[in-house]
Amino acid sequence: MKTIYREEDRGGADHGWLQAKHSFSFADYYDPDKVNFGVLRVLNDDIIAAGKGFGTHPHDNMEIVSIVLSGELEHKDSMGNTSVIKEGDIQVMSAGTGIMHSEYNKRSDIPVKILQIWIIPNKHDVEPRYDQINIKNLDTHNQFQQILSPNPNDQGVWIHQNAWFNIGEFAEGKEVEYNVNSPKNGVYIFVLEGSIQIDGDILNKRDAIGLSGVTTASFITNSFAKLLVMEVPMDY
Repeated sequence: MKTIYREEDRGGADHGWLQAKHSFSFADYYDPDKVNFGVLRVLNDDIIAAGKGFGTHPHDNMEIVSIVLSGELEHKDSMGNTSVIKEGDIQVMSAGTGIMHSEYNKRSDIPVKILQIWIIPNKHDVEPRYDQINIKNLDTHNQFQQILSPNPNDQGVWIHQNAWFNIGEFAEGKEVEYNVNSPKNGVYIFVLEGSIQIDGDILNKRDAIGLSGVTTASFITNSFAKLLVMEVPMDY
């Protein structure tokens, strides 16, 4: 089974200080056909104006992943963490029993661009947790690199869910395969840059495809392509 998600069909929000694109229903944007992809509940493409950001607000029982595409984001939370997340960093929070946090653009001269991703956890009311790592120096040339998994000992960050995230950059004309880790999982391929062809469909920048019931996802790059692959359980 496959579902195509086109860039132009995403929900949008213009708050002045925040320009957001929503792949799934979020805040004032609601589409009954785009509530989630398995346990992938939120995929927001956010641009936060210089010096602006999200004030302190709560979360609970959600795995929250942020990937900074450019700029710098300042993080503070009720666990006592204060940090700056820069381009090439990935941040994860297990909200669990409840956290409060804020996220502000650290720079006063340029916007910060981030992907905000929420995953429904497989364990509720866990102890809240925070982590961040740099993934900028991973060798993603013509190969996938794992940046998230269920295992604390694996490469990348980890979450309370049977999910794997991989990122890769591929030259034009490459034949690429992604092998699924679990038969219960689906694969959501998000095109960050470039263009690919999969099962006869052309996907361009910020398009995506959701595949379920497959063991391998195969595609060809039509140009240089940077991809984020999110493998997640389809049942929750």
